[in-house]
This record gives sequence, C-alpha cells and structure tokens, in this order.
Amino acid sequence: MSGPILIFDSGVGGLSVVPPLRHHLPDAALVYACDNAMLPYGMRPDDWLVERILAVCEAAVAASGCCVLVVACNTASTLALDALRSHLTVPVVGTVPAIKPAAALSVSRHIGLLATSATVARPYTDRLIEAFARDCRVTRVAADPMVREAERFLAGEEPDQAVIDAVTAPLWEVDDLDTVVLGCTHFPLLGERIVAAAHRPVQLVDSGEAIARRTVQVANDMAPRTGLDQSLATAPDARLCRAMATFGFDEPRLLIVG
Repeated sequence: MSGPILIFDSGVGGLSVVPPLRHHLPDAALVYACDNAMLPYGMRPDDWLVERILAVCEAAVAASGCCVLVVACNTASTLALDALRSHLTVPVVGTVPAIKPAAALSVSRHIGLLATSATVARPYTDRLIEAFARDCRVTRVAADPMVREAERFLAGEEPDQAVIDAVTAPLWEVDDLDTVVLGCTHFPLLGERIVAAAHRPVQLVDSGEAIARRTVQVANDMAPRTGLDQSLATAPDARLCRAMATFGFDEPRLLIVG
C-alpha cells in the first residue's frame, strides 16, 4: 500500500526542505509533523531527546501511514538517527550539517557553522569536519535564538534583525570567512536576513537539496498528492496554520504521543 512522505521537525524549520522535495517529487503526497509542544530541541538533555524523538516519530509514522520518514532536524538527526532506523520499519532520511559541500565551495578555506548549541557541540559534527573539512578553519556559532525568529517569521511576524545581527556577529569578525553552513533547518528561512547581517558577500549552504535527492532514492510506493498536504502537531497553536498554509499544508491535526 502506498503512503506519503513524512517530514518531521521540532517546529516549522523543516518546512525549508519542502520546496526541494516538491521540486524533485512534484506528485508525491507529503505529511508534515512537528513537536511544537517541546520546542526548542537544541537545548534539551540528550537522553530525554532520544526518547521523545522516538515517541513522536513512531506516533507520526503510525498516524500518516508514510512510505519514508524525513528527519528535517539537525539536532534530531545527529542524535537519534541510528535509534530511529532500528525502531522504525520505514526508511529514514536524516539531515546533517552541509560541511562537505561548504568545504568544496569555500575559496578562503574558512567556513562558518551556524547551528543550535546541541549540533555545534555534537561529536557527529566533529567527525564531519574531520572527514570533509580538515583543511578548513571552521568557526562554530550556537544560534539558538534564531530558531524562535524563524518560527515568528512563518507565523507572520517580522523577525528581529537585531537578534540575528547579534547572534551571527562572531562570523563576521574576520574578513576571510566566505561560506556559512546553515546547520539548522530553521535557518534557511532567514537567509536574506543572515546575508544582511554579514554586510559583505557570503555563500550560504544548507541540506535541502541533499535531503530531496536522498528521499528520491529511498522512497517507495509514494501516494499521489491530491489538494492540500496534511500536517500534524503535538500542541494546538493557531500560529501554525499560517506557516502550514504558506507551504501548501492543511490546518494541523493534533498528534497524540503515547
């Protein structure tokens, strides 16, 4: 039996992967699930997060009848990807910081990593840098306040440019940093504002295209898209309706997590 593609994130940041997914799979039905009741993930304890991510994803997989799960959350992927793959019967596509393509693009060999505090400090991130950017200087910046700014933006509010300027300031303290990895799926939603904060040309790199290409490879028996796609949330929030509608999803239904 065919099923939709399920996209999971703690909040609305994972919506940033929807355009590349629709570009590569224009006829596939999508379901978006967010654990907004527990936002943000980036500053929560690891053990608690693993249990919560497993519980929410198991509930969302059951509710959606999906053919593949896309974990559109760097924090969840760098922490719980192996656990999800061992617990679920559907293929799981993860999201990791785009260190490899950023290193390939950088001319100066100085790249920035803008991510949540959890992703910035994760051993998984250390391994990515060691494997793909050994010849680069990598400036890591924890940017947790920007998650809220992205959430506010999709709820129809204007992001606070002063917050974005302050959070990203360490990236612009040296002149040779030319490429920035957006290591949280919320951050591409603020791309223009990040560039504005830089006050100089800078390349932004995210994982959206890589996620879409990998989903094409592993998704089987995809259900066709008919009208608006579906969405799920772990807590009622009227602000979610605007964000979901902007990306072609219906009003979120409540996802019960056992």
